[in-house]
Amino acid sequence: MFELYLLRPDAVKALDDTVVKRILPRYVKVVRDQAISNFQLAKRIEFKQTKKSSIDSLWEIHSKLMKKFYETRDRVDRGKFKLNNKKKPSLLDLKIKLTEEIMKSCELCERKCHVNRMEDERGVCRVGKECLISSEFMHMGEENHIVPSHTIFFMGCTLHCQFCQNWSISQWFESGYEISPKELALRIERRRKEGSRNVNWVGGEPTPSLLCILKTLKFCEVNIPVIWNSNFYMSEKTMRILDGIVDMHLSDFKYGNNECGLRLSKVPKYFDVCSRNHSIATKNTEITVRHLVIPNHVECCTKPVLKWIADNIREKSIVNIMDQYRPEYKAHEYPDINRSVSKEEMKEAIRYAEELNVNYIS
Repeated sequence: MFELYLLRPDAVKALDDTVVKRILPRYVKVVRDQAISNFQLAKRIEFKQTKKSSIDSLWEIHSKLMKKFYETRDRVDRGKFKLNNKKKPSLLDLKIKLTEEIMKSCELCERKCHVNRMEDERGVCRVGKECLISSEFMHMGEENHIVPSHTIFFMGCTLHCQFCQNWSISQWFESGYEISPKELALRIERRRKEGSRNVNWVGGEPTPSLLCILKTLKFCEVNIPVIWNSNFYMSEKTMRILDGIVDMHLSDFKYGNNECGLRLSKVPKYFDVCSRNHSIATKNTEITVRHLVIPNHVECCTKPVLKWIADNIREKSIVNIMDQYRPEYKAHEYPDINRSVSKEEMKEAIRYAEELNVNYIS
């Protein structure tokens, strides 16, 4: 806590902020160990496994167990139900099994490469079966209600952003290193004891490493909120797996249309997929949305993104309007983004957010 006072004095009382408590009430309680994290509860929902269950029947069981999950969580949160010991197998085990099935013809993200990643085949993200990370550490540079945050940076990404600031990780200019789920779980437990408010899965992009993450959480014994720090280009199947695991989404919502997403991140139907996943995520999970203001893209991207948030998830989200853009990686090949964002562009973004009454921070 002494370090937090020195490095991020704004974070010390951030969990008592009125907006944070209103938009992220359960996250705050889990941080303070006043509520059980979703993944720990998922371990206590029994999954009665049968040897000949088809994939369709497993998804049907998953739907039934998710209903039980939310009924149980509601009763636990109201103090009406005492938690049992962890079940074997559990809802978390079912999610692991379903993820393994998805990866046999991979469609964890919306690209749906259909490679067999369980046989270590590689798709666009170039992530295989094993868990490869670039680094893990106690991050002090995130939003004030998130730090100190135990961030785990995975190799690879499902997007190819031409201005990526983590391009050495996302585009494999680093090799990363392999780590077992059991060892990663031990590191999470140690960081929690050191004062981490959460475990923050990031990259690159965490989606291709979903199986490793779920297996890690199976070994993890501490009560800690899970943050899914993502570009939000996940498939609907992945969104179903994440439901009941993630305590707070930390989403990235860059573009206000499909065309800019295709041109600058080389990904089809960006806005359609990203907006869909935000709608899904906010049904049961709390969220902080990040929007990076890109030079010359205030009208085509910033304003449409903020308008969509205001129209669809305003009362369920905190929005970080970010001015950190800098022309990295291949940005010099695109004249419109080959500079930093201007003060005037940031002022216009903030003005528009205020006009829309969005719960923003900057």
